[in-house]
Amino acid sequence: MLERTPEPELMDALEQARAYAEADFAEPHERFVELFRETFPGRTVTGRVLDLGCGPADIVLRFARAFPDCRIDGLDAGPNMLALGREAVAAAGLSERVRLIEGYLPGAVPPEARYDAVISNSLLHHMVEPAALWQTVREHAAPGAPVFVMDLMRPASAEQVQALVERYAEGEPEVLRRDFHNSLHASYTPQEVTGQLAAAGLDLTVAAVSDRHLLVHGFMP
Repeated sequence: MLERTPEPELMDALEQARAYAEADFAEPHERFVELFRETFPGRTVTGRVLDLGCGPADIVLRFARAFPDCRIDGLDAGPNMLALGREAVAAAGLSERVRLIEGYLPGAVPPEARYDAVISNSLLHHMVEPAALWQTVREHAAPGAPVFVMDLMRPASAEQVQALVERYAEGEPEVLRRDFHNSLHASYTPQEVTGQLAAAGLDLTVAAVSDRHLLVHGFMP
């Protein structure tokens, strides 16, 4: 099994932020929203949603359009990512429904005490202390709230990492290829995430949902 190699928790250099904001993530990000619908069939999302690690807000905007009766708070530690995200929110005309807040886990305090849903994409693998993510979920997801956390899944070998980079990042800017390679090395396995959830006292399901992604989902008691 490939050992985990951590990468920087905060990846917010202006070059990186712009590359992520300008990249075409339509397929995986639309899949995030579709998979939420499939995981919670018939569920209408209303009230407040917390997105942990929102980056330049592409998923926030797609989720807001998919569920027009919700309001979303996006939390991220990167000021450059958030600046680009705020530009995108304003351009989309969704400033009244979407707030982007700078905050670093652990320690960040979202604007609301409890949320009607908590989502996250590609934050977990950045965290040296993943317990901080799960503690935030525990503290801020309201009883009965759906929890939907998607992330990369560490392959079994360096050869598999390289194959995934070649398959999914061919033709992308070098900064994105490098970050994808490093993120695969930094990601957790489903077994590791299951252990994290047990330690946090969270009864959530962990499943592999693609050749490179895992999903944590369920409802808060």
